[in-house]
Amino acid sequence: MSNIVLVSGTDTGIGKTWATCALARALGARGRRVLAVKPVETGCEGVGDEQEDGALLAAATGQAAPRRALYRLRAPLAPAPALDLEERTIDFDEMVLEIERLAADVDVLLLEGTGGLLVPLTWEWNVTDLAAALGARVLLVGADRLGTINHMLLTLSAVELSGLQLAGVVLSGPERPDASTGRNAAAITRLNGISRVLTAPWTTDPATAAAALDGVAAWIDEGSPA
Repeated sequence: MSNIVLVSGTDTGIGKTWATCALARALGARGRRVLAVKPVETGCEGVGDEQEDGALLAAATGQAAPRRALYRLRAPLAPAPALDLEERTIDFDEMVLEIERLAADVDVLLLEGTGGLLVPLTWEWNVTDLAAALGARVLLVGADRLGTINHMLLTLSAVELSGLQLAGVVLSGPERPDASTGRNAAAITRLNGISRVLTAPWTTDPATAAAALDGVAAWIDEGSPA
């Protein structure tokens, strides 16, 4: 079984980076050697910002490298059109090999995807293809707010159709709860049958966030599919 876990989402801005950082700290607290990596990040400017996703992931594990996403693109677009604007390309096979090299030296490699599973990394390959090439398990993140039931069920269908192994689902608490907050996990379980759905409350404290995701760390340690 691969030691790589792809953290993907139902959309952008739903707490995927927050969940990846919290999970990295939770696994570290369990004594696991963890590396957290963003393969492709868009909306990057200049030499790098400490608030970029790749930098936040590195800070969560304390890793020496990589300290930024493997590929940084300026335009705040999906990677494929962002590459076009810079007249650049990504060698998909080389990216897979680089991630495998990074995974060889740790217990768990957390790989934060760009957007959702069908986001095009290039015009030929998407995030699902990357997970399949790496044999990665998939942890899905959604926001615990109105609309997430439909978004999560669609994303779970994409996981099933792709033949990927699901590690579980995390619903991150929104800064501003709505009437559905706290009810979505039970609905997703009832409609899909998946038992591993964890609701994590909103917090800006790293230690509290890590404690909230210790259950997810246990799923990763266990290794069996959701």
